[in-house]
Amino acid sequence: MSEKIVQLNEEVIKGQLKELVRGSVEETLNGLLEAEAEKLTQAGRYERSEQRQGYRSGHYNRSLTTTAGEVTLQVPRLKGISFETAIIERYRRRESSVEEALMEMYLAGVSVRRVEDITEALWGCKVSSSTISELNKKAYVHIEQWRNRPLQGGKYPYVYVDGIYLKRNWGGEYENVAVLVAIAVNEDGYREVLGAAEGMKEDKASWTEFFKWLRGRGLSGVQLIIGDKCLGMLEAAGEVFPEAKYQRCIVHFYRNVFSVVPKAKIKHVTLMLKAIHAQESREAALKKVEAVVEELKSMKLKEAAKKVCDSFEETLTYMSFPSEHWTKIRTNNVIERLNREIRRRTRVVGTFPDGNSALMLVCARLRHVAGTQWGSKKYMSMKHLEMQEEIAGQ
Repeated sequence: MSEKIVQLNEEVIKGQLKELVRGSVEETLNGLLEAEAEKLTQAGRYERSEQRQGYRSGHYNRSLTTTAGEVTLQVPRLKGISFETAIIERYRRRESSVEEALMEMYLAGVSVRRVEDITEALWGCKVSSSTISELNKKAYVHIEQWRNRPLQGGKYPYVYVDGIYLKRNWGGEYENVAVLVAIAVNEDGYREVLGAAEGMKEDKASWTEFFKWLRGRGLSGVQLIIGDKCLGMLEAAGEVFPEAKYQRCIVHFYRNVFSVVPKAKIKHVTLMLKAIHAQESREAALKKVEAVVEELKSMKLKEAAKKVCDSFEETLTYMSFPSEHWTKIRTNNVIERLNREIRRRTRVVGTFPDGNSALMLVCARLRHVAGTQWGSKKYMSMKHLEMQEEIAGQ
């Protein structure tokens, strides 16, 4: 009796099993996303409930590479509530880190071997040298899309601005190029990177173009602009956002005063200046300014006294806003921390081949930070500002 031999196509079976696993992973992850959305809104899809927190607004697709293959996530869009999930958070961190690392390697001219080692550490597999240029092109496209995305955070009451100077090679000569950066606190109290753009220098024309670009992408409801004193920025802000007030960063104000104070007296002058901004009302702060000016004169620090007289008004604007927000809106420390991180990364490159390369690497870092807890953790409660606006409107 002859035996029938069943021949199996091993490759076909492996392919079918892989697709089965991939499909199962995709279905499971999307189920988890839906469950998380229901938990956040406290209601199922289309369900009417008094306990509902926020509303559904469809989905958007996002690809995610897993060990089972690439899956398509259907991420719920929510209105009135921030949707954060460990799945997306992990994806954002890896995607932005990969893009940033690729650009850093490309701009720094590192060896192909290091490129392979880093991509293997980030992706779990090596990327051949022949694909590095294509990956950089794609990374640039993704960063540029993110940089020009519509701003959908509603109103942005507090906006922090600053300029970062980096070196570039232009026609064989080295020169500084300014990258203008803006972040904000949106109406829900979360920090958001608004954007970054190249400005040859921090003049009025560059800042005007920058502010108009932000406004065109949806920046609205600006009540306070916080930054260092830059006449170009002040004039541009007044034209583009005439309703917004200006708060000079008190840290930069202190440094400006220190520039005409002997080192031996800086510690004492620091305490004097901090006493101004430690007052609990504008009236008390104005009285303290008078006392500080007189004391500086008695210390024979007339130039320091003049600087305080000339600039103290623009350092007290924050007192027009809720006291619960004062410590976070009287300095641009929130953006200075980002700048330090950017400088740490750009120091690896040294001199950029052009301004666009500098801008792209800065944006890669900003995008990475925005996708971490920095952007998902509530920065301040906006109920105090809302209450103040209600009282003012009565």
